[in-house]
Amino acid sequence: MKASDLFLRALEEEGVDTIFGVPGEENADMMISLIDSPIRFIMTRHEQGAAFMADVHGRLTGQPGVCLGTLGPGATNLVTGVANGNFDRSPVVAITGQGSTARLHKESHQNMDVVAMFRPITKWADSVRNPGNIPEMVHKAFRRATTEKPGACHIELPEDIAKMDVDAQPIPKGKYKLRRPAPDHKSIAQAIDILREAKTPVILAGNGCIRKRASKQLRLFVQNTGIMCAQTFMAKGALDFEDPANLLVAGLGSRDHVSAAFEQADVVIAIGYDLIEWHPSNWNRGIEKKIIHIDFEPAEVDAKYMCDVEIVSDVAAALWELNQQLENTLQFQNEVFAHLRAHMLHEMGFAHLCDMEHPDADSEAAAKPYDDSFPMKPQRILRDLRDMLNRDDILISDVGAHKMWVARQYPAYEPNTCLISNGFCSMGIAVPGAIAAKMAMPDKKVVGLCGDGGFMMNVQELATAVQYKVPAVFLIWEDSGFGLIEWKQTNQFHRTSNVHFENPELRALGEAFGVRSFEVTSAADFKIQMAKALAITDGPSLVVVKVDYSENVKLTQRLGRLLAR
Repeated sequence: MKASDLFLRALEEEGVDTIFGVPGEENADMMISLIDSPIRFIMTRHEQGAAFMADVHGRLTGQPGVCLGTLGPGATNLVTGVANGNFDRSPVVAITGQGSTARLHKESHQNMDVVAMFRPITKWADSVRNPGNIPEMVHKAFRRATTEKPGACHIELPEDIAKMDVDAQPIPKGKYKLRRPAPDHKSIAQAIDILREAKTPVILAGNGCIRKRASKQLRLFVQNTGIMCAQTFMAKGALDFEDPANLLVAGLGSRDHVSAAFEQADVVIAIGYDLIEWHPSNWNRGIEKKIIHIDFEPAEVDAKYMCDVEIVSDVAAALWELNQQLENTLQFQNEVFAHLRAHMLHEMGFAHLCDMEHPDADSEAAAKPYDDSFPMKPQRILRDLRDMLNRDDILISDVGAHKMWVARQYPAYEPNTCLISNGFCSMGIAVPGAIAAKMAMPDKKVVGLCGDGGFMMNVQELATAVQYKVPAVFLIWEDSGFGLIEWKQTNQFHRTSNVHFENPELRALGEAFGVRSFEVTSAADFKIQMAKALAITDGPSLVVVKVDYSENVKLTQRLGRLLAR
């Protein structure tokens, strides 16, 4: 068969049902081969949107999301989304076309070393130079992308190679099953010895805990030991928000209530944790502490992350082994940590989940989650939004000031129901991400939450949502500025530089794309407009709400008082 046909057959063998991308001249053979393939091609309006869609597809399904671009500018446009998937531990396979191998050794039209560009931002990248290698290369890319820790891989297919005839067949995906390593019994014993001597242990659950098996075993471990658990941004939902042992989310950047717990901890159990999210220098403070590292890979070398025990194995298997050996022989009760949880619950408006009525005056300084002022407070928007979504519906957060509020204020009950990019942390993910999430999980409500800055970075993908009738909801927080940058400039320099801009009329812009769009006119109007948007089932919808980001500085001031105490 033709090499491009073989490539598609190999993708089919890996279970690929969707490719996100943009057609080009040098991937034309692949595009024509798609005509005779059951794989669905989602034509995006920009390659970056395609890569973000592949990222979120991989994150939600556990199977690599696939994106396609041509050579040169098509390939460079993919880079940000592919890097985002790789740093956020999402399985992604990126495919790019390339010019004929007869001209790659010299200066020629749109020719650049695409593979060299992708290597620093992927787990593996290479170019097909022999069509007979396609089955091995495709299988390797998918194997590497899904092997812990997941990430991105890249394959380049030159146009002359794509046209060649080849006598080969795809490698069967089910030929063998990769088994993850079991925990070392000596490391397990050392960890248990440390826990038996501990007085104030705490768990730091990272991105690796959102896998279903890992989350299940984490919840059992917390239940068996009573050790309270904080989660990084990307681990939200690994532990049920309502679990009394949930210390909520760590990594705000400023010292928060949860930071105080780590300062008082004598043992930190870091599970599935990536330093990229919350650096150890931010939590390895206060009293001297021992660190137990449980992860798929050995610990990163860092002066503030010198581990006493490393359990390098499948995370779920390590937690299962600890659960079996401890057999409820340990049961920690930390009233101080429970008090810190109560602080945060009061600020979020969930005081009914704790016994303490008024932990202290700091909670009174926070805007109430039912504040009726307009523009709306972030706390009010997120509380109302949470009321309108089921426990297993999906919120995709873009990057900006709203990301900090989503991390701190939005309850998550299950893994992968609140997706926050906090590794590569790129703006622009929410619009394409919400489209991919709704396609992957059509039975769930999906909301892509963006600031107006991030929204405009991939606004063109509204046309994609309309073309494919994807009923995702895009919720835009409008403040006419880069809110997070303004927040940080204000904190550091007490003045700001070039953070404000003028928006088009966003509701009208959505309508121009063919998206049914709504604008919130008061705090009481938010649920009314969101209900209209969520009720639409035959295409996308958009809701614009003006946000009062003066709450950013107020939060910093509250955390500053916490730091001073």
